[in-house]
Amino acid sequence: MPSPVPDGHVRGALLPIGGAMDLQRRRLILLRFFDLAGGTNARIVVIPTASELPDGGREYLEVFGNLGVASVDLLPVRERINANDPKALEIISHATGIFMTGGNQLKLTAVLGGTPVATAIRRANARGVPVAGTSAGASAMSAHMIAYGAKGLVPRYGMVQFGPGLGLTNRVVLDQHFGARHRLGRLIAAVSFNPFLIGLGLDENTAAEIDDDHLMQVIGEGSVTVVDGAGITYSNIHQLKVGQKEAIVGVKLHVLTRGWSYDLIKREVIPPVVMPPLPVAPRLEQPAADSDIV
Repeated sequence: MPSPVPDGHVRGALLPIGGAMDLQRRRLILLRFFDLAGGTNARIVVIPTASELPDGGREYLEVFGNLGVASVDLLPVRERINANDPKALEIISHATGIFMTGGNQLKLTAVLGGTPVATAIRRANARGVPVAGTSAGASAMSAHMIAYGAKGLVPRYGMVQFGPGLGLTNRVVLDQHFGARHRLGRLIAAVSFNPFLIGLGLDENTAAEIDDDHLMQVIGEGSVTVVDGAGITYSNIHQLKVGQKEAIVGVKLHVLTRGWSYDLIKREVIPPVVMPPLPVAPRLEQPAADSDIV
């Protein structure tokens, strides 16, 4: 569950990213996180726990450094014993922005789940610190996390497996690399398990910024697919065997692009008033990125 907001504070934004983020050209998402974290006054903590690479996360030190942030720290929490280190908690306590890399979301939650570091991340967000995560780092943000599953356009029983996430939000279930890996079916199946959840399918180089009022806005060059199951009148998901196709009636689907918003409380789409111009950032060399293995 998300931590309660202390008196006098406003919950920080969440910025789940669908993976394959542009770090070289326009860098729309990167620049938005830079602004949310405090711009040149930002103190950003990079958490590479999901990465399977021994030096995972180091590329972001250069990326954020080139944007001119005040400080960037790599928090090398790769084993559960590291997640109890007082130094790690101190670094998080001074952060104005937290960024979780890609890799394997099960590794991320298996290492951080139930630790002081996970608690510190939730508490930091509750007192106003924005938290971003790309690929696996995005999936792990929600309380109900898609751990792994199969691709496909048609929902089937058994094509999605849940695990407990980090609990920064409990209103949505997040899926990444959405269009590129044909994950519509598994997101619909995930929502049909409990239609209280709103499914957000994040395309690559696309983010869903969620503010303290539970308003989601699309950032980046792809789309966010919203799966709203509140109007479902029939689903046979509970009657099926593994591999059988699901019958589902009344599910609502929205495909939203840059500038469009969605109210997660009212479950309403909000079109852009005026499309803002694309920002231009200095060109950087593209660093190697973790591949999402699930």
